[in-house]
Amino acid sequence: MSDLTPIELSLPALLEGLLFVAAEPVAPSQLAVALDLNVTTVEKGLEELEEQLRTRGLRLQRHAGRIQLTTAAELAEPVERFLGLEATSRLSRAALETLAIIAYQQPVTRPTVDAIRGVNSDGVFKSLLSKGLLQEVGRSEGPGRPILFGTTPMFLQHFGLNSLSELPPLNLQVEPEKDVDLLKG
Repeated sequence: MSDLTPIELSLPALLEGLLFVAAEPVAPSQLAVALDLNVTTVEKGLEELEEQLRTRGLRLQRHAGRIQLTTAAELAEPVERFLGLEATSRLSRAALETLAIIAYQQPVTRPTVDAIRGVNSDGVFKSLLSKGLLQEVGRSEGPGRPILFGTTPMFLQHFGLNSLSELPPLNLQVEPEKDVDLLKG
């Protein structure tokens, strides 16, 4: 027999616990089913949790209608030191340029990215896919049905974003070098 009495947890605490044990990003509807609540209530709870986490080492990250608990981007260096990891791998200028195009245009095909960049992007795409920063998200209805690409939750983590809505506004008048600098953060 346990001498512990059950403690009534708040909705944000319940959501934090579920997100902590989730192996991958989950839809708010999955959280609603698990807690036997409606999605609107869960979304309000997620907003409360997000506010509470602002002063802590965790953040909520949203991508493609799913949400996950992640370490705050501000902790990248101490976490890398603690885990004995090398500094985050640097991305080439071509990779940053390609990621910027995809982040703002997604879903987008490789030929579209090639046309915008003015060069073949096959090698860059392979590298970004292997790093988990890009993913296939479907096929275009155009001739040959080319693959459509989009960014991943790992892309958001790499750049310290909680969602794509946090990308800076696209200013087409900015010089290309400055656009790349925006993504370097």
